[in-house]
Amino acid sequence: MSHPERVRALDLIERVLDPGSFRAWNDPLPTLAAPDPAYAAELAAARARTGLDEALVTGEGRIHGRRVAVAACEFDFLAGSIGVAGAERLTLAVERATAEGLPLVASPTSGGTRMQEGTVAFLQMVKISAAVAAHRAAGLPYLVYLRHPTTGGVFASWGSLGHVTAAQPGALIGFLGPRVYEALHQQPFPTGVQVAENLYEHGLIDAVVPPEELRQVAIRVFDVLDSGTAASGLSAGARAWGRPVGTAAAGGAPSGPLPGTAASGGGPPGAARSGAAPSGPLSGVAPSGTALSGPPSGGVAFDTAPVPPGEPAVGSALGTQPGPVPEDRVGPPTDVPAWTSVERSRDPRRPGLRTLLRHGARSVTPLRGTGEGESEPALRLVLARFGAGPGPGAPCVVLGQDRTRQSEHGPFGPAGLRQARRGMRLAAELGLPLVTVVDTAGAALSREAEEGGLAGEIARCLAELVLLRAPTVCLLLGQGSGGGALALLPADRVICARHGWLSPLPPEGAAAILYRSTERAAEIAGRQGIRSADLYRDRIVDRVVPEYPDAAEEPEAFVRRVAAVLDHELSTLRALDADERLAARMARYRRLGLS
Repeated sequence: MSHPERVRALDLIERVLDPGSFRAWNDPLPTLAAPDPAYAAELAAARARTGLDEALVTGEGRIHGRRVAVAACEFDFLAGSIGVAGAERLTLAVERATAEGLPLVASPTSGGTRMQEGTVAFLQMVKISAAVAAHRAAGLPYLVYLRHPTTGGVFASWGSLGHVTAAQPGALIGFLGPRVYEALHQQPFPTGVQVAENLYEHGLIDAVVPPEELRQVAIRVFDVLDSGTAASGLSAGARAWGRPVGTAAAGGAPSGPLPGTAASGGGPPGAARSGAAPSGPLSGVAPSGTALSGPPSGGVAFDTAPVPPGEPAVGSALGTQPGPVPEDRVGPPTDVPAWTSVERSRDPRRPGLRTLLRHGARSVTPLRGTGEGESEPALRLVLARFGAGPGPGAPCVVLGQDRTRQSEHGPFGPAGLRQARRGMRLAAELGLPLVTVVDTAGAALSREAEEGGLAGEIARCLAELVLLRAPTVCLLLGQGSGGGALALLPADRVICARHGWLSPLPPEGAAAILYRSTERAAEIAGRQGIRSADLYRDRIVDRVVPEYPDAAEEPEAFVRRVAAVLDHELSTLRALDADERLAARMARYRRLGLS
């Protein structure tokens, strides 16, 4: 089968916009940590080969006289992969389009997350999805044109959120790249599934048109959608994301602090002022070696047994919490090799969601299905109260990936994420906090999942969860592999088990992309920043719950520790002002990965 033409980013922009109208938005790339020498050499070669400084071209121009914003991937730049710098450029462009009231034409072509940058790059899907959601919430048209090929995290974020979505004829479009599937399963992915025409037949895209016809499609779409009447009743989250405090007037770059920082009035006490480094420990973390004592509000008794040798006695909580942090032996984890955590997280004896609910929660009421004719056993939706002590415990909605059901029935698919979105709606409507529990080797990789819209459901979960008005806590209980894990991650607070981890793909899949072999999986796991210690360092995780030495060896004690931490965090979050809490969440994910 012959592959379709690979259209360069600048060539596509030239075909779509009025002649001579394009003006690039040359936002400077953020200063990031120095890459390792091999990655630095790859970046230098890509820049020399393409004449671009990153895999994203953004700017503005006119279509039939109408001013629009544009963003297009360049596949020849490291397979169009998105890392921290590319994500920042794209997010700035979406924010600027929102602030200036511009329709947006986005054209991805990409292998997905930039594996060389690991988990921090993977998390950029959150802020991109949130920025697009805010643009849409402002009543501004978002037109997506998927070019050959578009896969992975790019397809499962901004590639799946269009008001109108078209694709290049014959384009490979799918959640998981075929090469990764073949490396993990030792057989090729079924042919004819991840093709633009098949997505059209299954209602996942609106049209299949060649690049030279995209201009006419855009003219017709914007003639209807861009009526000049933007929505005014935006949610607080969409307003906070779409128009950062200090945004410059039309034509200028954003300036000033982001929402939720102290200078904007939206952050917690003690937050750094604009341009200054944080003045105290991150997120209220006590200095290493400090044991904070006393029960949280509600009088829940915490495990106060002596800390085992070598384990830090550190507390961590929001700086605005209504009381002291308990001595719960939670804090920066000890140095454990990433592959050790991967192996321990895969132990079939490891306690999962069922054990947590059985020994750490009460008034557990299971709910079933999406309410629209679908049910997914591998993702559970329940009402519960966390906290094993004498206090009332914290009521919440729980969305959890059930490791037992995944072992019995296979990984969850798009119906599971639609079920998750039902839980998000429940939390918002009932005014209850939401707890998400991540413990998955990955979402379903199958014909049914692709044709059922898995990538789009991941994108919608990310956008809705990060903007959800309800208080949110995420628990990384074990494995956290791929977009199926990330879909439940964006939260006010993220708690991680010592051997929990988060990665763009299972390490074997990342090794297949970088080395065309799964044999270097342990090496890749160590380099990608997936373990709890790395997630804590990179500010992805707020608290780490220790295991002595492994949750599989002390299942009940471990889940009771987890439940007590959940109770404390939920009680803390409910005491905060909703607007300030939401603005702080926006700022958290907007700045993630930036210095």
